[in-house]
Amino acid sequence: MMPRNRIHLLAGLLLLAGTSLAADPGGRAAPAGKPAYVVGVTPQFEASRLFGIWRPILDALEKETGLDFTLRGAPATNDFEQQYGAGMFDFAYANPFFVGVRNYQGYLPLVRDHGSNQAGVVVVAKDNPINSVRELEGQAVAFPGANALAGCLVIRAQLEDEFGIRVVPKFVRTHDSSFLNVAVGTVVAAGGSRSTLERQSPEIRDRLRVLYTTRELPTMPFVAHPRVPEEVRRRVRDALLKLGKTPEGQALLGKIPIKEVGIASPADYAGLRRMRLERYEN
Repeated sequence: MMPRNRIHLLAGLLLLAGTSLAADPGGRAAPAGKPAYVVGVTPQFEASRLFGIWRPILDALEKETGLDFTLRGAPATNDFEQQYGAGMFDFAYANPFFVGVRNYQGYLPLVRDHGSNQAGVVVVAKDNPINSVRELEGQAVAFPGANALAGCLVIRAQLEDEFGIRVVPKFVRTHDSSFLNVAVGTVVAAGGSRSTLERQSPEIRDRLRVLYTTRELPTMPFVAHPRVPEEVRRRVRDALLKLGKTPEGQALLGKIPIKEVGIASPADYAGLRRMRLERYEN
């Protein structure tokens, strides 16, 4: 049995995982006449971790491009999606669903990870006797958000299409929070992205067992709003590609995680339309 003080610690982390960065605490005003571009990042991790990953990357891009970038997050996946759909970000690291299926605002893919694909996973507690996803029929399952591609949409589609089962979704704001709900025992199972699971602390990850893994999916793109001038989009794209060619840059991008940065295009995500994921869209 998990010690009581450990349960309290994890429960506290569960509450913190629902918070996110409302604005870049390191943001600064751009010089007069110089535009500052807003960068949105989907809330895979809790706020401080997200800032710790992305602020050094944006600092490197500022140095390379001469542009200014402000990092902006959202309290939860759904909040980020609303801001994305409203065009509040000039650049974003975003859900492939909104590129391949619902291309709100016409955001343009610039780069993505060419070194790996993503997948969704369903996890249960390590000591849970469940050995088949069929046993989850009708049970509450935590998900980071209704429209999370790997962490929810594809999982729900494959459970229904391949196993004929439906679960009761419990949307808990972030991938971190989804896994934590299983760790503290508030739900029997959770969905999330494989890459986010791999980056959980050993204390959390070692308490979980992967029950099911979805098919491989295209990785998340770094996109630009079409209002951003083409020359600026090109500079940012080229700076990210250049960053991926240095050991220091590879280390920074690896925390996203991006193993091998390469050019992205709308064609990379066209296959998502065949999966009928919009039936679960919220």
